Amino acid sequence: MTTRTTSPWLILATVVLIAALIGGNFTALKYALDHTTPIFLASLRTVVGGSFLITFALIRGERFPTDRRVLARIFVVSLSITTISSALLVYGVNRVPAGFASLMSSTMPLFTALLSLLLLSTRVTRIGAIGLVVGFAGTGVLASPSFDGEAQLIGVVSLLLSALAWAFGTVFMKWRDFSSVTPIMLVGVQLVMSACMLVPFAALVEDVGSTDWSAGLMVPLLYAAIPANAVTFSLMATVVRRATPTQAAASAYLIPVFGVTFGWLIRGERLGATEVIGGALVVIGVAVVVIAANARPQPT
Repeated sequence: MTTRTTSPWLILATVVLIAALIGGNFTALKYALDHTTPIFLASLRTVVGGSFLITFALIRGERFPTDRRVLARIFVVSLSITTISSALLVYGVNRVPAGFASLMSSTMPLFTALLSLLLLSTRVTRIGAIGLVVGFAGTGVLASPSFDGEAQLIGVVSLLLSALAWAFGTVFMKWRDFSSVTPIMLVGVQLVMSACMLVPFAALVEDVGSTDWSAGLMVPLLYAAIPANAVTFSLMATVVRRATPTQAAASAYLIPVFGVTFGWLIRGERLGATEVIGGALVVIGVAVVVIAANARPQPT
């Protein structure tokens, strides 16, 4: 399978846009969680986002995929990114500050690099290996304070597993052929599949009847479902097709910049020395990994 070349400036602009939209997602989720439960919120994101994308794709004249092999591959991406990763993300955000959650989610490219090594036989350069060590060291620093509190520890573990699941889905989209379906339809279908799994699961394990269907829920939900979910994953799927998985994952080392900024501006959150040091190590490590991947010649 060949890799289509795209202007690096266009990839950069798309990556920054993805990071900005997702960075605001953590603050939006914190406000939405004041009015509903975590898993039900994750399921509502998939229902709204999936409905939006499927409708948009059909209006554009796209056809719903019917090939069983393609649908099976979409299901794997759906299960990893918009079901497991999304549910764990919301669950983790419910237990830690929004800015801190964005820092933990920025570990995704580190897992992407490791999974690319295992599944795509991608070589890791000496510089890239150093970046991985630095990045995971920063993850350890970030997670260290949580060992004193069970609630925060559960949140940290949830966010790390969310990043791992997100990384697997990103690599899987490069590992398997999805060229027969457009990025918009791809993400729309995977969100609908996720909704079919998350809605009944939320109804089974949570008190969804306590949900407050006010503007306090609907406004952040619409942002979290469409710009920060449907749009960003469609853009991510497009970037994955035209770049390496690690390049596509580069948005994650910019996410904390926006996540922390929005958390500070909107919710008045502050980061301590441990979060600043750990977050800086993660960002530096991911930046080194991405730069090393960009410097390596790509297949044509």
